Amino acid sequence: MPSAPPTGDPAPADGALPTASLAGLGTRPFGFYLHVPFCATRCGYCDFNTYTAAELGGAGAAPGASRETWADAAIAEVRLARRVLGETDVPVATVFFGGGTPTLLAPRDLGRVLAAIAGEFALAPDVEVSTEANPESLDERSLAGLVEQGITRLSLGMQSASAHVLAVLERRHTPGRPQRCVAAARAAGFGQVSLDLIYGTPGESTDDWRRSIEAAIAVRPDHVSAYALVVEAGTRLANRVRRGELDAPDEDDLADKYALADDALSASGYSWYEVSNWSSGISARCRHNLGYWTGADWWGAGPGAHSHVGGTRWWNVRHPAGWAARLAAGQSPAQAREVLDGPTRRVERVLLELRLVDGLPLSVLDEAGRSAASRAVLAGTLHAEPYASGRAVLTRRGRLLADAVVRDLLG
Repeated sequence: MPSAPPTGDPAPADGALPTASLAGLGTRPFGFYLHVPFCATRCGYCDFNTYTAAELGGAGAAPGASRETWADAAIAEVRLARRVLGETDVPVATVFFGGGTPTLLAPRDLGRVLAAIAGEFALAPDVEVSTEANPESLDERSLAGLVEQGITRLSLGMQSASAHVLAVLERRHTPGRPQRCVAAARAAGFGQVSLDLIYGTPGESTDDWRRSIEAAIAVRPDHVSAYALVVEAGTRLANRVRRGELDAPDEDDLADKYALADDALSASGYSWYEVSNWSSGISARCRHNLGYWTGADWWGAGPGAHSHVGGTRWWNVRHPAGWAARLAAGQSPAQAREVLDGPTRRVERVLLELRLVDGLPLSVLDEAGRSAASRAVLAGTLHAEPYASGRAVLTRRGRLLADAVVRDLLG
């Protein structure tokens, strides 16, 4: 969830989609994203659409703006999705509870929303149901409750194994807690567990990062995400960097730490499948996120959530009270939308598919782009063998320079 959505065009009050966008519905993978905007505290680096209880008015919060009422509003949006998408059979392949901290809610609330999706759409037999979680929001009882409600995949925000790095990020958990949560999640019956890491935090040494990677690998998660820290404007971290209290991330340091992570993960049996993501096998890849990267359809329910169906993209109003109020009035909570034209969809396809291990068909590029791809092979940013077979696939050097490679391919 970026801090500010694009401007877009007005969205219909009833949420209706263009006829062209509904063509082919059900033939493409379809997922649900559920945005749970609540956090116990706000981390200093985060610019996601999240709120603490105090920011929402505590016990007197408006409907939809409290943990107790979020699920009812989310279910109303699931029912809206069914009305908008019509009677077409749309099996749901993936469901992802993100945030925020979804596990601040009672497991039964996540389960009620999942049951509503199953009732309105039906879940695919092999549905992937993920939830994000912070380590301090979990215990053995809650983990067992999540599995009981049908959650199959847990994505834990570990970020670092170093206490001083966690302090700069303003993370509340202590080192070692995420690893214990992995073991507890396995015992509770989760099919897959992922750990999220962040590198490049001010004050993080190479040894700090190496210890974080080693600590993550030691508990053998199915999946590891490693993201370079981005100092987002308006966050407390950005203000500290601006005042000179902390140094901004260094590009060379970020590149070295990415290479360190890739080497360590590869040596331990993990394979990269997207620039910032590694898995223990193909079945451990996050299928929900793959849907984003490959142009699938998904409905984003919740305040500020983004959706995409057949080339139409829209985003909800950001405040939980406003989101819930629109649904209570029988209206779509969409703030605005954009209908993507052919050239825009091609650009986005290059931006996203090039990040994947299978790369991008060269046929997607225009003549100038294919010439740029040829030069990229000579420069060592695209692999030669896939290029000869008609695909643009990033080398590790290319992954480090992915934005520049994309710019060249798009001219």
